[in-house]
Amino acid sequence: MNDLAQVLEARPRDARVDQIIKLAILAVGGQGGGVLSGWIVALAERNGYAVQSTSVAGVAQRTGATIYYVEMLPKSDRAPVFSLAPAEGDVDVLIAAEMMEAGRAIMRGFVTPDRTLLIASSHRNLATLEKEVPGSGISDSGEVRKAAAAAARDVILFDMEAMAQKAGSVISASLFGALAGSGALPFDAESYRETIRASGRGVEKSLAAFELARAAAEARAADPAPEAALPTRPQALGPEAQLAELGALTNRINALPGEVQAMARAGLRKVVDYQDLAYGAEYLDRLDSILAQDRAAGGAERGFDFTLNAAKYLANALCYDDILRVADLKTRSSRFARVEREISASPQTLMQVTEYLHPGAAEFVSLMPAGLGAWIEAKPGLYRLVDRVVNRGRRMRSDRVPSFFLLYPVGGMRRWRRRLLRHRREMAHMEAWLDNALQRLPQNYDCATETLKIRRLIKGYSDTHARGLSKFDRVTAGAALVEGREDAADWVARLIAAALADPAGEALDGALNTIRSFAGPGTT
Repeated sequence: MNDLAQVLEARPRDARVDQIIKLAILAVGGQGGGVLSGWIVALAERNGYAVQSTSVAGVAQRTGATIYYVEMLPKSDRAPVFSLAPAEGDVDVLIAAEMMEAGRAIMRGFVTPDRTLLIASSHRNLATLEKEVPGSGISDSGEVRKAAAAAARDVILFDMEAMAQKAGSVISASLFGALAGSGALPFDAESYRETIRASGRGVEKSLAAFELARAAAEARAADPAPEAALPTRPQALGPEAQLAELGALTNRINALPGEVQAMARAGLRKVVDYQDLAYGAEYLDRLDSILAQDRAAGGAERGFDFTLNAAKYLANALCYDDILRVADLKTRSSRFARVEREISASPQTLMQVTEYLHPGAAEFVSLMPAGLGAWIEAKPGLYRLVDRVVNRGRRMRSDRVPSFFLLYPVGGMRRWRRRLLRHRREMAHMEAWLDNALQRLPQNYDCATETLKIRRLIKGYSDTHARGLSKFDRVTAGAALVEGREDAADWVARLIAAALADPAGEALDGALNTIRSFAGPGTT
């Protein structure tokens, strides 16, 4: 073995090994990673390079990435031996089609400060795991930015998805443009353009996206500051009388403490959009009453934190999700416009929108007048009959007239929402929650505020709503066990965090067991 090692050390290193350009692409389903790798292969071959492309297949949904790997070397009389997959610390160019894919690449060791150029789009395409978390599971892009700056030799980072959409193309074209603008490959820009033209599909739009990204990469442009990207609210439209009434409601917010006004405006917009102007007035009436009790409890010294949270969670409680809301949102013109933007549809594109609905007896009966719905629920046999009739999945083409005119009147039923069984129950639940928080306000301001925050556990409708309501009830019961303790607010916050930590609720079970262990015998 020693003799063999000496022989290998004595052999001169093939200089061509150091000339191999190694490029990896991390992309997810629908982002055109295969198209991009194909363009890169064609680009290399067009310029007289031997090239090899491999891929490690991921899945078509946003649960994992496909890794495309390309190695290239100028052609010679000897055939090169290329690797089949990227290795840690051995990648020259890493292209990430989304921010978290850049994070994955860094974690896997593909990005190193001595050699790797990182080209990444700064937009987010949320992973399934981020959506599954009961609370906000969105990962922090800022941490990835910091890691990229430390891990890579050089970084090109801006929103390439937005550039592609502006050009009516897809992100693979803007990623290709960023690669051209980086100067990482020894090929001129016209060679990139010829590669796109040779593909023969969507050439003009692809070239437009390519040029936007190429120019930005050459200038090492960065995303604008977050303040510059804040969206503007659309101006309200409607009859003059209703606009005047909305203006009067908005003016009422000016009388609230400054700390509360922004959240109250957002809450008012949500409530009015959900129901009507009278509902908005009811929201502000409740908020005024809450503010008065907050002042009495010394809220001014705490920045009216109780009222601030009430403004948020009260609006959410008033705007519960039901079938009427779903039908309303699915038949709005703005929704179809958003779908067209997301798929980059042209005026000539034929778009089909299929809705999947699966209401059960609970959802159906909740839409009945309160008295009738309660009467049916009290008749088990009749309730089971209703369930057999309605409890089945339905696919409806909302882009077609028959399905649209089945959904549209359902959304219009919101004018009768206050008379329905679901509304009566939601309002009773909301009153109990608010009363619970307000009763704690004079004794423990922080605990009362955390009690308001328990409301964040409830969202969605049908099974999602039932799971959230179950967690709400369990956290509320746990909060009652620690009531009176100096650290009650901390414990309620821990219970909420545990409930949001996992869908199964195992973390919440552990937190509740801890509270029961010191709350004394007889607690459940």
